[in-house]
Amino acid sequence: MSCDFLHFPSHSLRPRVELTHSPPLFPGFLPMDATTPNSQGRPFSIKLWPPSENTRKMLVGRMTNNLSSPTIFTRKYRSLSKEDAAKNAEQIEDAAFTVANQDYEKKPDGDGSFAVQLYAKECSKLILEILKKIPKSEDKEISISEAVPAVQETFFDISKGTRAFIEAEEAQELLKPLKEPGNSYSKICFSNRSFGIDGARIAGPILASLKDQLKEVDLSDFVAGRIEAEALDVMNMFSEALEGSNLKFLNLSDNALGEKGVRAFGKLLQSQTNLEELLLMNDGISKEAARAVSELVPSTEKLKVLQFHNNMTGDEGAVAIAEIVKRSPSLEDFRCSSTRVGSEGGSALCEALGMCSHLKKLDLRDNMFGPEAALVLSKALNKHENLTEVYLSYLNLKDEGAIAISNALKDSAPSLSVLEMAGNDITAEAAPVIASCIAAKKLLSKLSLGENELKDDGAIQIAKALQGHSHLIEVDMNTNAIRRAGARVLAQTVLNKDGFKLLNVDANFISEEGVDELKEIFKKSPEMILSLEDNDPEGEDDDSEEEEEKESGDEGKDGEDELESKLKNLDVKQDESLDAPDSN
Repeated sequence: MSCDFLHFPSHSLRPRVELTHSPPLFPGFLPMDATTPNSQGRPFSIKLWPPSENTRKMLVGRMTNNLSSPTIFTRKYRSLSKEDAAKNAEQIEDAAFTVANQDYEKKPDGDGSFAVQLYAKECSKLILEILKKIPKSEDKEISISEAVPAVQETFFDISKGTRAFIEAEEAQELLKPLKEPGNSYSKICFSNRSFGIDGARIAGPILASLKDQLKEVDLSDFVAGRIEAEALDVMNMFSEALEGSNLKFLNLSDNALGEKGVRAFGKLLQSQTNLEELLLMNDGISKEAARAVSELVPSTEKLKVLQFHNNMTGDEGAVAIAEIVKRSPSLEDFRCSSTRVGSEGGSALCEALGMCSHLKKLDLRDNMFGPEAALVLSKALNKHENLTEVYLSYLNLKDEGAIAISNALKDSAPSLSVLEMAGNDITAEAAPVIASCIAAKKLLSKLSLGENELKDDGAIQIAKALQGHSHLIEVDMNTNAIRRAGARVLAQTVLNKDGFKLLNVDANFISEEGVDELKEIFKKSPEMILSLEDNDPEGEDDDSEEEEEKESGDEGKDGEDELESKLKNLDVKQDESLDAPDSN
């Protein structure tokens, strides 16, 4: 009897699991909710693996029914009791998931469709194994362990224990599983434990014996509290032990490396030619340390993830990092946030990013790029069709930079789902261009424009741009000098969107009447709007004297009338009780 997996229909992204020569054991199984092409015919980006927890539970339920219900197999095999079927179904699903997940981690297949097929095929096979071993005439029960070969652990992790120093005796006991003959550990995580020299002397030979099978190594935060000389010795010992390994993932974050620490890991870094992910966050990466990284990492052609966060890299260090980026044509995820990079270093980084056509996630937050670097970045973004997440908050972009970047993103990144440009001194003058960009991004799920100066006019334009966005989950427009009118339109825009979770309009200038209005709008779902505890009903703009004059005279009244006329032209559904003109 074959358990071959039918090919998925080409017209659908919703695969079904079936047996070729017998009725399906779990018909209608969907690995996870998949999307369909949009109105323009362009399919949404999906990821079939891993399946969601709900999908896994649903599959267990279906297998329980198949194992406990009469089927065509009852002519030869008996079915199980409901209790035994449920127990075996859980074990089958867990074993099949482990096999498929291990295969996916060894050779990722894009959207995960092959892993889904393997997962389903393993479930089918194991169900039949169970049924075959339970003849109808016998009453004995079968354990899943008799049908399913034991799946060996591949991930060794000591980070979940109590944060503490590790010396020789504890290292011997803690690392004992790594010494077992024939173990299959390919991933290790030593984070959150501090190794001294004696502990490193125990760990070193063990790691050296495993280095041919290791693929992922996490040594983040593993020398905390040690004096510099001891920490450097430990780093050298681990580096020598792992030299020549063929890693795909290496995390050296949270170790206060500096240049000395980077060079202590020199033997390990220089021996890596197939590295796909390198994390150096919160490591004291100065300009000298950045140069050392650029010098010691010999090949980055396969590098997909490169992350520098919370370092003191500066402009000169950013130039060194830019050299690594230039050598990384496969880069998909780049983070260089909170690294004290200014305009010169930012321009170098942004120019280098233009060579990374596969980029999906870009995080440059909390630097001082300024408009000049933003213009360079806008030219690079024109080449990035695969971008899904862009984090550009607190970069001192100003209107000029925000406009350039928005224009670039409008014509690229069709699958953009996250856009953050908070804290950039963006005013309402840039709002039309930003709104035009947002309107084009129909897959947008999260938008953050907080801590700018968009005011009501800008907020209303952004709200209008978001009207047709069905994937929207979160909008942050805090601290933008928004008053009642702008807040109301934002609220009404997001209120009825399926799946929407949070609107943040706190720390604005919304009148008390406006606050009451927002509470009324969200009375059935108050969790959808963030607390307004920092809102200032009496708030004044920076140009307070001029604004006071306008608001106290006819000019202020004319401005409000003009704003109200704009509101009336917006296609936003309003409650009848809220249709009265706004005088605040």
